[in-house]
Amino acid sequence: MARANIKDVASLAGVSPGTVSRTLNGNSYVSKDTRAKILAAVKELNYQPNAAAKTLKAGRSHTLALVIPSIQNPIFPIVTQGVEDVANMQGYTTILCNTNEDTNREKQYISNLLTRSIDGFIFATITEKADYIYELREKGVPVVLVNRRNDDEIDAVQIDNFQATFDATNYLVSTGHKTIAFAMGHESINVYRDRREGYLTALKHHGIRFHPEWIMQETYGPESFYSLTKSLMASEYRPTAILAGSDIKAFTIMRSLHDSGYKIPEDVSVIGIDNIPLSALMEPPLSSVSQPLYQMGSLAAKKLISQIEHKEETGQLLPPVVDIMTTELIIRKSTL
Repeated sequence: MARANIKDVASLAGVSPGTVSRTLNGNSYVSKDTRAKILAAVKELNYQPNAAAKTLKAGRSHTLALVIPSIQNPIFPIVTQGVEDVANMQGYTTILCNTNEDTNREKQYISNLLTRSIDGFIFATITEKADYIYELREKGVPVVLVNRRNDDEIDAVQIDNFQATFDATNYLVSTGHKTIAFAMGHESINVYRDRREGYLTALKHHGIRFHPEWIMQETYGPESFYSLTKSLMASEYRPTAILAGSDIKAFTIMRSLHDSGYKIPEDVSVIGIDNIPLSALMEPPLSSVSQPLYQMGSLAAKKLISQIEHKEETGQLLPPVVDIMTTELIIRKSTL
């Protein structure tokens, strides 16, 4: 017996093939009665066009979207593994969306995935201008933030970024440093604003006068810290220690110092934030504030799936909860 096609379904349901296609893909409104006829025809003919058709009755695809700013950032493969491990154990598939910090690209991902019955989103990309992410939550779409957070209106998993840099700066001061620079990411990202405040507060706590020249501001990506470090070391307020807002920034800073003839840590101590595996393999091994990246990803997935299943049972989302995970200061040979 020949396998049924979309024209067979349309003929049995008394609609056009285009209406069948739109219904099965979920990308336009179809009346309840028409939808019921099409689903009945699909069942009778055992028509199996794609995964979307299999999930129409449930209204779910058992698919999650993980939206990240850059696949080249080495923290995100670890976060992704945590998300995928939990998702797989609970019967979900994860779609990875790499935005390159492009808002329009991110919006396109969201639009496309919503037409494909995505069950929920995990975002590692939110900035001050990401109102469209809040709108998703307001429309009842399950959303969780990971590694970023703006307020308490959306579920989130992150570390205490203020405390992370406060602790790192405090450690550097305790080892005798009085001129400490900070390598900061884009100011539109609250993670880096919080880390800057932790750094500044620690300096103030120890009575150390702050010089604006001590803050290196990222321009075109982590590689910008190569030239920024050279300029900083040639300035009047040359530091004896540099706190990087991430390990990947610290790697570029270390390379710049090496190329300029400075010894680490004899001339300049360097410390990062993240503690990615490569940190221990650097020369010298990089001191870093360790984030529980895998655990952050796995908890974000658990929270999202809880939201999805609660909504299916009650029609509503759970009240948002922000989870703050603990960090650990890992001291290696890049600091004195």
